[in-house]
Amino acid sequence: MTPASNRKRRIKVAAVILAALLLVSFLLALGLGAVAIAPVDVLRALLGSDFSDYSGEIITSIRLPRALLAAGVGALLAVCGAYLQGLFRNPLADPSLIGVTAGASVGASLAIVLGGGAMLGSAWGGLSLVSMGAFVGGLLCVWLVYRVATGINGTSVATMLLMGIAVTALAASLTGLMDYFADNEQLRRMSLWRMGGLDGASGARATIMLLVLGVLLLSMGQCARQLNTLLLGESQARHLGVDVEALKTRLIVLVALGVGVSVAMAGSIAFVGLVVPHMVRLWVGPDHRALVPLCALGGASLLLLADTLARTALAPTELPVGLVTALVGAPFFIVLLRRQRGWVQ
Repeated sequence: MTPASNRKRRIKVAAVILAALLLVSFLLALGLGAVAIAPVDVLRALLGSDFSDYSGEIITSIRLPRALLAAGVGALLAVCGAYLQGLFRNPLADPSLIGVTAGASVGASLAIVLGGGAMLGSAWGGLSLVSMGAFVGGLLCVWLVYRVATGINGTSVATMLLMGIAVTALAASLTGLMDYFADNEQLRRMSLWRMGGLDGASGARATIMLLVLGVLLLSMGQCARQLNTLLLGESQARHLGVDVEALKTRLIVLVALGVGVSVAMAGSIAFVGLVVPHMVRLWVGPDHRALVPLCALGGASLLLLADTLARTALAPTELPVGLVTALVGAPFFIVLLRRQRGWVQ
């Protein structure tokens, strides 16, 4: 078997396994919780059957929007991670690297501290003021990073990376100041938001999330081919006809939109954008035409499983899902660093 045919076979196997994993994790997310519901009843509820108890209402009104939101957030973060790692040509790149997560934390904290009781009300599309503050804060930070990194010679990826670090440090300082001046209730809300959570899921939020995910998936056909060429280097990509500056701008806008919406909906959820692209790349290789869609399947499955674990591990108490993903992601990241330094290989 040639290397090309072997790679195609691995991609097909990965697609089947990840699609099956997504289906299983979705059914588990609908069936497990404070009230366990059998898989048959889950399917009946999805088909619109009537129930004598509240099982159907639990599935369609509570767990289905949450499962759709979890799948959308996980897929978005994983796709954004794959895009950024391709753009920076660095497997350690993460969606938070360009400052969007730190900026969102500042925006959310500011809304909590200054918004008072108004932040509890809901605004357009089911978004709270805290979510809107997080979205605006994330976009402002990305805009600042992009403006500083862009000059007459184009956008410098190295400058963007350094600016992302600087903006993250500045945002951490501002967030710390707000922590210092916040009262106990505000401090608790800010801490919970930073841990990430899907408890605010609704049909409107899930719809917005899936629409944004659709935008990113529609873009991946052209972006994936150009990212493959960019792996050869910027100069070589230009000679092969890729508009490198336009590609950088498009990817930054897409990542800012995807990560900004996800943190606005679910808070800061770490490591999904870092871990999933790594795992998929080790499995099927660096071809972004396969990597990006498989990352979407993997990210959706991972966050569905993490959210199900967060809801059931200490039921009826619910853990922040960001803590669960960090518990999985941090050990993986440590192993990855060890492998890169040659301690294991």
